[in-house]
Amino acid sequence: MRSRLRSVDPSLLAVVAEGFLSRLAFGMVSFALPLFALQELGLSIAQIGFLVSVNFMVAIALKPVMGAVADRIGLKLGLVGAIALRSVVSLLLAFVAVPWQLFAVRGLHGVSMAMRDPSVNAIIAEQGGKRTIAQSFAWYQTAKTVAGSAGRLLAGVLLTLTAADFSLVFLAAFALSSLPLVVVVRYVRAPSTRAAEESVVEPPFQADGRDPGSEAAIEGRPAIAPFMGLGFLISGTAYMLANLFPIFAVEYAGLSEAQAGAIYGISTVVAFSGPIFGWLSDNVSRKLVLSVRSVANVASSVLYLVAPTLAGLAVGKGLDDAGKAAFRPAWGALMAHVSGYDRRRRARTMGYMSMGESAGEMTGPIVAGLLWGAFGVPVLLATRIGLAILTEIYTVVLTRRLERAEVHGRSPGPNHEAAAQGRERDQPRTALSSR
Repeated sequence: MRSRLRSVDPSLLAVVAEGFLSRLAFGMVSFALPLFALQELGLSIAQIGFLVSVNFMVAIALKPVMGAVADRIGLKLGLVGAIALRSVVSLLLAFVAVPWQLFAVRGLHGVSMAMRDPSVNAIIAEQGGKRTIAQSFAWYQTAKTVAGSAGRLLAGVLLTLTAADFSLVFLAAFALSSLPLVVVVRYVRAPSTRAAEESVVEPPFQADGRDPGSEAAIEGRPAIAPFMGLGFLISGTAYMLANLFPIFAVEYAGLSEAQAGAIYGISTVVAFSGPIFGWLSDNVSRKLVLSVRSVANVASSVLYLVAPTLAGLAVGKGLDDAGKAAFRPAWGALMAHVSGYDRRRRARTMGYMSMGESAGEMTGPIVAGLLWGAFGVPVLLATRIGLAILTEIYTVVLTRRLERAEVHGRSPGPNHEAAAQGRERDQPRTALSSR
């Protein structure tokens, strides 16, 4: 056991620790923020709904830009900057006095998300190991999920003990969110820039006149847009009920608040299945693990339709959580694969793909709310089933297309690099190839 622990990259352990501590802090914020907006600032439910989406809107708009910045300044420095800014967000929340300040701080949180996600995903992709990349993403996501639940629990306890002193909760979140800064600065190893530069060989000229340094000149690189669409579809379908589940459980299924809250305990337990799905993605089939999310969405929706009871909702929520636990490692491995075609621009590619995922996470609940309000819950669930089936078909088509590209030698792995080196030997040496 000790030998296994010693074999784990300390940099990856530090990234997992950062994910745990950061999500612990913002689990507290996620629990306290809506209550603070409602009870202290008097915002309406509609305004709070917009408030909790502001950070996603900002992050979606900025992720590709921030990914490009991280590629230029370095992944570690990009992550350090994101953690520092996020800590400032927690501190500022303690001093918010009027609604516009709350919206501004929430927007600043979106900037930190746009900086952080591409950087941390690219670091895991660089250092996670080719044969264990999905498992690396799985452990990172498991740490975040468990910490998020613990943070919400801690916030509830603090608010109870302090007679709803929100400032104290936000200051505690600030203290916790500052700890990852020390961990990352001390233990995270900056990925090698030389390796990234040598991962793409640029010929001295292109027959069609393209700039050899342009993205289009990278041979065999798949288009990013279809993968952005995949992230949007999978995430959007899954999150259609995520934020509405408490209302669905109480208002539609007739459960008590205590019963609805108890169901959330399943999330923490199911989160530990993430590493198992990561192993399956690395060793059996990434396509199979990606499909678990769509299957889980269909099965849970059917259960919600035919068995809107405590048992039915508990099993359905467990299926949804299992789908989430499967999706994260497989999606992380897919992002690492696609971004590996050009490691110098890895964070930017991660930013685009993550942007699609975040857009789905933001859009799903909005579409669900509109369907619920206009046509009722059965139509909402039927639409979710249809979209999940469509997403599964799209997943199969896209992954098969990528597999065919690999068969023809266009993989970003060793075969691709070896072929590139062979081409390089047959061509005059350039400034890049001479380094």
